[in-house]
Amino acid sequence: MIKKNFKNFSISQICDSGQCFRMTEEGDRFIVIAKEHYLEIEQAGDEIKFDCSETEYENYWANYFDLGTDYSSYIGMIQKEDAYLERASQFGTGIRILRQDLWEMIITFIISQQNNIKRIRRCIETISREYGQKCETKNGKIYYAFPEAERLAMVSEEELRACGLGYRSKYIVKTARSIRDGEVNLQEIEKMPYPEAKAELMKLCGIGEKVADCICLFALHQMDAFPVDVHIKRVLEAQYPDGFPLERFQGCAGVMQQYIFYYDLNGGQ
Repeated sequence: MIKKNFKNFSISQICDSGQCFRMTEEGDRFIVIAKEHYLEIEQAGDEIKFDCSETEYENYWANYFDLGTDYSSYIGMIQKEDAYLERASQFGTGIRILRQDLWEMIITFIISQQNNIKRIRRCIETISREYGQKCETKNGKIYYAFPEAERLAMVSEEELRACGLGYRSKYIVKTARSIRDGEVNLQEIEKMPYPEAKAELMKLCGIGEKVADCICLFALHQMDAFPVDVHIKRVLEAQYPDGFPLERFQGCAGVMQQYIFYYDLNGGQ
């Protein structure tokens, strides 16, 4: 068990912020599955308990949760005149942008289209159980890694429909085969600047501008990505009729997007 203290960190807010769908609340702790990694995490105020070794914390989870970044500096960029964003940032002050796996985020946000968080989680858990690697914790708990592209490329559209993926099944099969066949190279995308990475992702079946922005933000940590869904669109129309000041938040626009999204999703006014 590793104990750390952090400001601007809330595991419950991160869990409900719409960026990660393999994070669940179980009693007084949260379970996080990322690739083949498994973590149980508890929080009381600023103290966070990570149930892992120091090596795994340093080599994986510290980076995954972006713990080396001072998020108060992002909040400090918000002008006092922007009352809405001030409220949103204080409401979701514990949100951080996770550094997640690119392949997993590609499929996750294809699944997320016209879907709700509960159902997205269920779909991802289903395909992980069906096609992902079976893993076991040190305490004997079984969990499943997210399936690799090569494995999903072998699955039929009908099999994915049986997992509850609906029309998205076609997109997932085509995308997995595009990756397997080298039509799009994920390792190259990881090296690209934001505009080029976004354009390359949009070559994949089922990925439009909004989904590509989500992938850029939540997998590639391209912090200038600013995904616009129905929640964000509604806020922008109501609060920023002349346009959101993206130029003011260069290098952290995606953080502001998350504050807005979380605030609007939870009934903020």
